[in-house]
Amino acid sequence: MSIRSPILFLVFNRPDTTARVFEAIRAARPPRLYVASDGPRAGRPDEAARCDEVRRIATAVDWPCEVKTLLRPENLGCKRAVSSGISWFFEQEPEGIVIEDDCVPDPSFFTYCDELLERYRDDPRVMCISGDNFISSDWKPDSSYYFSKYIHVWGWASWRRAWNLYDVEMRDWSAQDKAGLLERRFPNAPRAQAHWRELFDRVSTGRIDTWDYQWNYACLKHDGVSCMPEVNLISNIGFGQGATHTVSPESKLANLPVSSLSLPLRHPDKVAADVRADQWTSDHVFDIDERNVSLKRLRRAVTGRLRRVWSLVAS
Repeated sequence: MSIRSPILFLVFNRPDTTARVFEAIRAARPPRLYVASDGPRAGRPDEAARCDEVRRIATAVDWPCEVKTLLRPENLGCKRAVSSGISWFFEQEPEGIVIEDDCVPDPSFFTYCDELLERYRDDPRVMCISGDNFISSDWKPDSSYYFSKYIHVWGWASWRRAWNLYDVEMRDWSAQDKAGLLERRFPNAPRAQAHWRELFDRVSTGRIDTWDYQWNYACLKHDGVSCMPEVNLISNIGFGQGATHTVSPESKLANLPVSSLSLPLRHPDKVAADVRADQWTSDHVFDIDERNVSLKRLRRAVTGRLRRVWSLVAS
């Protein structure tokens, strides 16, 4: 396989997962490979060696390929390192694929991205092409992929035109909130509105060191959609010890199996978010179930009271 699209490989300090993802990249043989690496954290004397090993693995190209690197000497953290690495990539490329060092793609992921990057290149409604599908065991679309108002980032692709709408600081969030952005994008869904408002409040005030909620915000703000494959194309193998955010190996999203997309791709009839799929994602991935608000509130209230009783008994 030799794909047309360039790849940005985001790496840090995990040689084992990096090697597995790099093997998938090597099999795809992209014409250009960009490697962006955050630096070792202060106070962790063993991390510099691991970062060096990761960089060696990620740049061990043995096929015709132009390699460019952004190797940070110091640690910037997830928010700054990842967002600036993606911006660096799209400053040089009008479109491309983004993969992190713990997200192993099925080979058909690259073909899927190649084709959809070309198909929706000039369609401003489509902002992202995701390789993740967390609902394929419960529901499948009639086509090879569907559209969603959400963005999943364990293996994705996009265009410079879309990334230019991204602001890592979310500087206009307060104004957008007052203007009713969430009420417009989540009508008659008070729990969803509250969920995203809390997250966006925390991100915009620097209380969460991340980059990806800002990408979802950009998509919501600009009425964008992303492509989601009919089967899961990415397995996140990074859950557990050593992870930055995906720390629980018991997560229902850890190590999901992958399948291959059948070719040629079958395209949806129209560009519009699939309401059924997005509702499932809201209910089960983000745990926002509008139908069970009263039951969940009751469960939390009972649990809280029991904890208070137990603490009194224990004392």
